[in-house]
Amino acid sequence: MVLSGRETGVTPDSDQVRGRGGPGAGIALIGASLGVGFMAGLYFAFDVGVMPGLEGSDDRTFVTVMQDVNRAIENGLFGLVFVGAFLATGVAATLHHRIGHHRIARLVWAALGCYSGMLLVTTRVNIPLNTRLARAGPASTTARPEDLRDLRERFERPWRNANTARTVLCSIAFGLLCRALVLHGRAR
Repeated sequence: MVLSGRETGVTPDSDQVRGRGGPGAGIALIGASLGVGFMAGLYFAFDVGVMPGLEGSDDRTFVTVMQDVNRAIENGLFGLVFVGAFLATGVAATLHHRIGHHRIARLVWAALGCYSGMLLVTTRVNIPLNTRLARAGPASTTARPEDLRDLRERFERPWRNANTARTVLCSIAFGLLCRALVLHGRAR
């Protein structure tokens, strides 16, 4: 069964009918979906695996592992996906709007809003907490157990809560992008 533009909610304008912008919009949408999906998965893994796994560890182990993870994640591939997902989502929204796929564009703009919210949480909460943890120096040189306990207490709960917010925001963005992909496929 073939659905018309009216039935799918996607009606191409004259630019799309003439073939301008269609392939680029699809490629950007796929890139956005993959990038946002990777980020949602990363944050989810911390929520359900890494942080619960560290919960029972002693303070020195917790601080050491989180310092190591924070250092390791600052790499080019992570940066590419982290920023690339944002850029690809913005490009996908703009291109879909330009070719007249306004329903798809609205979904992608909403996804961009959620991803932007995640960026805000990251820059306002997670990064400052990571920086504070790094500035404390290696846990092995912090001799006093009460210092490690204090460091962990000021870090762990706020970081976990912010990470859960990031997971939710990226998951919503990913769902919106998946819906946009379905509509994009129908519009073709």
